[in-house]
Amino acid sequence: MRLRDETFDPTNLGAYNLYLLVAPARLCLAVADVERRKFVALEEYTLPTGGLPALAEQHDVLGQRGWNAVRLAVTGRAFTLLPTALFRAGDESAALRLHHPPPPAETVRHTTHPGLELVNVFAADAAVADWLAVTHGAAGRLLHHTSAFLVGLVHQRGAAAPRRLYLSPGPQELTLVVMGQHLEYCNVFACTTAEDVVYYTILVMQELGLDPDLDEVTVW
Repeated sequence: MRLRDETFDPTNLGAYNLYLLVAPARLCLAVADVERRKFVALEEYTLPTGGLPALAEQHDVLGQRGWNAVRLAVTGRAFTLLPTALFRAGDESAALRLHHPPPPAETVRHTTHPGLELVNVFAADAAVADWLAVTHGAAGRLLHHTSAFLVGLVHQRGAAAPRRLYLSPGPQELTLVVMGQHLEYCNVFACTTAEDVVYYTILVMQELGLDPDLDEVTVW
């Protein structure tokens, strides 16, 4: 899929933010006009052998420098959320190792969310992280897709939003978030069938006291 607004000007990348979502076999790309706050490009690709760096060599703007900002989110279950008060920089690998021992091909990073009073510790493909640093430098920022999801929910909900379950389906996985006045739950489940989606949705609702007949569920 490739959709581009006729106003998108690849010769003036400083006017745009580049947003990337990297899954094991695919890449979603979006370009937003900073001044007009409008998306001017939406694209999706199957990653070739060599992954994101290989695709960037073939793409007209993906590997170009000069963007206003670049945000690259990685998917997957290799993440953990920690209260800000319990997090110490340098302990990322130890925290994540409790449920995901990172292999040599991965790097462990963290994203701080002051508004939510939590830190997201996550693993990412080292080759992807290196590509982002080398290609986009200080303009680039690496994060886990749950961080982007949570920030988006907070921005959209407002302060008085009711307690609600949010689902974000992806290839072979399902992200579930329950948020009321504060974040109550966030997890990513491996899913291969529609039945898996129903099972995990009902499971989380039961565990957190939500009523499938009464409480609203928002699917992203």
